[in-house]
Amino acid sequence: MNDEPQHPQATFATTRSRPTPSMREWIGLAIVTAGALALASQFWQFVRSDPVVWNALLGGSVAALATALGTLPVVFSQKLPERLQDTLFGFGAGVMLAACAFSLIIPGLDAAKSIGVFGGGSWAAGGVIGAAILLGGIVLMVMDRVLPHEHFIKGREGQSAKQLRRTWLFVFAIALHNVPEGLAIGVGYAASNGLRADALATGIAIQDVPEGLVVAVALLAAGYKRWFAVVIGMASGLVEPLGAVLGAAVVGHSALMLPWGLGFAAGAMLFVISHEIIPESHRKGHEAFATSGLMLGFVLMMLLDTALG
Repeated sequence: MNDEPQHPQATFATTRSRPTPSMREWIGLAIVTAGALALASQFWQFVRSDPVVWNALLGGSVAALATALGTLPVVFSQKLPERLQDTLFGFGAGVMLAACAFSLIIPGLDAAKSIGVFGGGSWAAGGVIGAAILLGGIVLMVMDRVLPHEHFIKGREGQSAKQLRRTWLFVFAIALHNVPEGLAIGVGYAASNGLRADALATGIAIQDVPEGLVVAVALLAAGYKRWFAVVIGMASGLVEPLGAVLGAAVVGHSALMLPWGLGFAAGAMLFVISHEIIPESHRKGHEAFATSGLMLGFVLMMLLDTALG
């Protein structure tokens, strides 16, 4: 048996830090950074050169800002009563339902008739919008099956790896919810009705406030620090301006795509409402509060749309 002490160099070899990046790695990082900056510059020039896309970016940014504002109460308090949480979920569902009807489906029918799709009759317009709604729902259903996510966290049960995983899946689910909202904003501005698009963006921004709050509270309940929960909650809304730019860019350059885009955005939002938000708001036995919130949200969005549009 060898009782000789281990050589100090052996101990150092096992604890030494990673080698510094090589010159080739630094050059590669510089090339990637330069490419990203060039791409960002081209994207910015494209956005500024198209008024419709620019307005869509502003509308989506307002919605993202609303999501960020919703996280701020977490800085002062980590408790969100479940009854209030379900009421806010219902409120968001009501806003989205009214947006689907008054800001997307009805304008889509009018656009299909005015463009003269398949003859421009009521049946043809209804068929186009109906097909677009189903297509939007199918795409979101496929994403729901393919991309991993969790609907919600049912209370804290310790900082296990499983719960942390479910927390992040829930954050991803909220970000996924924001994709059709961003698309709806962009398509709304592409419909060439600024007041109605402003009303749609305002309504979506209002219901984004509780979404940001719920994300931050979920992360905080899972054991993350306040600042981290707030930052991630804010970041969950950043997909909305990107979705808004995408929707405006695709639909704004083709009049024939307008009714399809409006119907697609409505179908995607309807899927989120039925598959995600309403079941979550009813899961903990607060159906009456969730339904009341839904009706209030629907009426508020209806008033915004009809008064401004």
